[in-house]
Amino acid sequence: MARFAVAGRSTVAGTTVRAIASAFATTRVRPKIIEVGAFNTTGTAVAVAVCRFTNATGVGAGLTEICLDDVVQTAVSTGFAGHTADGAVAAPVRQATLGAAAGSGIIWTFGGRGLQIDALTSAGVGIICPVGTGQILDYYIEWEE
Repeated sequence: MARFAVAGRSTVAGTTVRAIASAFATTRVRPKIIEVGAFNTTGTAVAVAVCRFTNATGVGAGLTEICLDDVVQTAVSTGFAGHTADGAVAAPVRQATLGAAAGSGIIWTFGGRGLQIDALTSAGVGIICPVGTGQILDYYIEWEE
């Protein structure tokens, strides 16, 4: 299995149903999420969560997927920047509050078999702001396929 990642600074402030960034499967592959990181860019505390998405409604611009262990390998799963419309979001898989300082962050790891995503174009995982006011964050999502 090859390991891939997307990373960046969010283009939108997340909400309970709009991800700041996401990664979606395709019908050709069932990715397993290995690690997700989110980092504050402001001096205001903010709640963040990792959730499964069951549709790809309003996904943002496509991100460049980078292979971490084989430069010629191309990702089948797709990463997206900030969502522009409400998505179908499941309950949080992980949730935390980022401290009121730029650089305050959280790294979630999913050991063993990782966080499995179905092999459907509508199945994905995203970083949301589950409560309160969302804000611009730095992030990354890492997976194997």
